Amino acid sequence: MSYSVLIVEDEPVLARNMHTYLERHGIGCQLAASGEEGLELLEAERPDVVLLDHNLPGKTGLAVLRLMREREPNLPVVMATGHGSEQVAVDAMRAGAFDYLIKPVSLHQLKQVLDRAVQQQRQAQELRHLRAGSAVAPPEGQGIAALVGDSAPMQRLRGRLRQLVEADAQMTDGFAPAVLIGGETGTGKELVARALHFEGPRRNGPFVEINCAGLPSQLVESELFGHERGAFTDARERRIGLVEAAHGGTLFLDEVGELELATQAKLLKLLEDHQVRRLGSVRARTVDVRVLVATNRSLETMVKEGRFRDDLYFRLGTLKVNLPPLRQRQGDVTKLALLFLARSARRYGKGPLVFSAEALQRMEAHSWPGNVRELANTVEQCAMLAGDPVIEADELPLPVALEAGFAAAAPLNTDPLPTSLPDAERRLLLSALERNRWNVTQAARALGISRDTMRYRIDKFELKP
Repeated sequence: MSYSVLIVEDEPVLARNMHTYLERHGIGCQLAASGEEGLELLEAERPDVVLLDHNLPGKTGLAVLRLMREREPNLPVVMATGHGSEQVAVDAMRAGAFDYLIKPVSLHQLKQVLDRAVQQQRQAQELRHLRAGSAVAPPEGQGIAALVGDSAPMQRLRGRLRQLVEADAQMTDGFAPAVLIGGETGTGKELVARALHFEGPRRNGPFVEINCAGLPSQLVESELFGHERGAFTDARERRIGLVEAAHGGTLFLDEVGELELATQAKLLKLLEDHQVRRLGSVRARTVDVRVLVATNRSLETMVKEGRFRDDLYFRLGTLKVNLPPLRQRQGDVTKLALLFLARSARRYGKGPLVFSAEALQRMEAHSWPGNVRELANTVEQCAMLAGDPVIEADELPLPVALEAGFAAAAPLNTDPLPTSLPDAERRLLLSALERNRWNVTQAARALGISRDTMRYRIDKFELKP
């Protein structure tokens, strides 16, 4: 674990020994020989933890501790002294010290105490952030109104969400059922989850989200449910999980289909009994949390293949919300593109930007396999590279479609059917490259593969313009 420590110690030999030992372990150190110097370095260096000697020239360690706590209330301070007085220890803890060490101090023990102080402070900071970020009115752009679009599918979606919010507000036992949010990648499932939270009765509670595909499988269970000290090899301290951190609010699990079967069983237990048990603990704790899950995969197929529990699927399927793909939202592409363009222009310090009529027509005609996320990234790229106020169609980083006149004049393809899979693959690659004027990036995007994969296949089949 990497962090910085301020050592306030007037014994130069001991201070240098501590400095050398800690820096060998990758910990940045600053030295101060008095309380006054320590307070100055505190303001200048902003350390993660302070090791403070009790017997200092000038201000005493307790006086410096109180001043540090006034300036940095959340900063962990470890006191150290050569006089093992119980009263000094009591006074230090009352003044807000994280821990108290008696000299001579083992350097190994010193590092363990500092590690523990920083770890607990960071965990507490994370929880404060999770709660503070949600204990306000719905932030702009995170309610139902953030779901932009006038198409019929979007109107139905907003109506469905309002029904769920109203039903949640009328519940009497406080335990709202889970909601399964489905849809293709890039359709905005996180926006829907935030809308349900910030529009509902739990808006003043925390909104905690975790991408189940973004963590190693062996860490997901610990992140969700927490662990006790000694529960596994690296569990040096007790840690509450994200489920407990979301108490009174909402827990959003993105890519829920990536959970291991054992973790799925614990999630089912949470949904049924509203209880959670940390790894290594024998006691379950009741939590009041609304669970929202999202997936772009077919859970029904995963159930048939034995990769997702059927009882968990039925529990999650009580309430479903399906997001429409962008290609089915007629007319929404233009509205979204103009919204994204205005935001990106402000972000990159550009003046007002607009799309030409031809550019908007071309965007409306595109299938957008990456949905709203692809559209947002495309518009941002246009804004970033824009040299003129008007963005033309040929500036869009989209595959070039065959023009109608060219397509009509093209002779009928009388080539024989491919006789093998490699032959079919070669023809498909060549067709995509020719349609996109041998622009490798656009051809790869049209085929739904990466540019590196496209390059590999061009070399493999020795394709040339």
